[in-house]
Amino acid sequence: MKNRFETMRRRLLKAAVVATLGALAGAALAADPLKIGLILPLTGPFASTGKQIEAAARLYMAKNGDTVAGRKVELIVKDDTGLAPETTKRIAQEMVVQDKVSVLAGFGLTPLALAAAPVATEAKVPMVVMAAATAMIPTRSPYIVRTGFTLPQVTAPIAEWALKNKIKRVVTMVTDYGPGLDAEKTFHAVFKAGGGEIVESIRTPLRNPDYAPFLQRAKDAKPDALFVFVPSGEGLAVMKQFDDRGLKQAGIRLIGTGDVTDDDLLESMGAPAVGVITSFHYSAAHDSPENKAYVDAFMKANNGMRPNFHSVGGYDGMHLIYEAAKKAGPNATGEQLVEAMKGMKWVSPRGPMSIDPATRQTIQNVYMREVKMVNGKPWNIEFDKVENVKDPS
Repeated sequence: MKNRFETMRRRLLKAAVVATLGALAGAALAADPLKIGLILPLTGPFASTGKQIEAAARLYMAKNGDTVAGRKVELIVKDDTGLAPETTKRIAQEMVVQDKVSVLAGFGLTPLALAAAPVATEAKVPMVVMAAATAMIPTRSPYIVRTGFTLPQVTAPIAEWALKNKIKRVVTMVTDYGPGLDAEKTFHAVFKAGGGEIVESIRTPLRNPDYAPFLQRAKDAKPDALFVFVPSGEGLAVMKQFDDRGLKQAGIRLIGTGDVTDDDLLESMGAPAVGVITSFHYSAAHDSPENKAYVDAFMKANNGMRPNFHSVGGYDGMHLIYEAAKKAGPNATGEQLVEAMKGMKWVSPRGPMSIDPATRQTIQNVYMREVKMVNGKPWNIEFDKVENVKDPS
């Protein structure tokens, strides 16, 4: 009887130990950190993009904590300088192999995002594109999800506005790479379909551009307006040289996508920017409780720096990662995280937005804005909107 009792006691003890070890193993597995590898241009000509996204990502973590779904969130930030796609690809590979990141994110320019796409596919790691805006990027990997915007998405509304506002002849000037070509193609198609005339198509180099000779060509063509797309950070040079070359005085209006009146640079542009009309998915002046709270917190955390459109790409990218982690659970695979992201909806500082489950593109409002002086400072003031715009390409 005693032996039987002892045997039973040992079996119960053994079962308890096994159960405890299993629970501990499960807890350890659940506690594996959620590592987010943020690859950004933090130096070089496109550093403003990187600093905006990093600031927004850190603000999101400060407001929402560094734990999600029982996992500690670790943000690993690397500078790819924004110039060499092979650098971005190498950093992505190192993050996957050495740092064992759960998610790749950031990507300031299209060539850099395209370079990292095969890494995401091979490693089966979600890749959240927060900035690069060429429409076809998500087609390069089933693991890519966009939280920024596409150029076709934000270009069509300004072409439609121009047609309705007695602008009949336009010169287009775009940066000669993916997003610029998207903007050019979309503006031409919409504007010409509505009876407008494209007087001349100008393409400027991505690296070290001097806009003065291109703007002189535009002035000599005597259009009603100049449509401009340039990457974030380049708007100040365009605005200064537009003013220096006297295009405004010649009666030529400046219109474009919101990159040209980037909130991050708008105060430096000053009076020459006043009256510029753009279409875009975000303005720091967007009138909503969510945005007012966001702008206030962002500026307080960053020595008065005004958040721009890339910042909300970063902020919403972090939101998407957090919410997908909650939905998919602590032990989610990369495929499960991407599936959780598809169709997700929320209210962003930019307004209502969602992830198109079919394309993994952002669906969002696009706003018409005019630069106006408010309390002595220029702001992109919204005066109209197109709701729930999908990428049309």
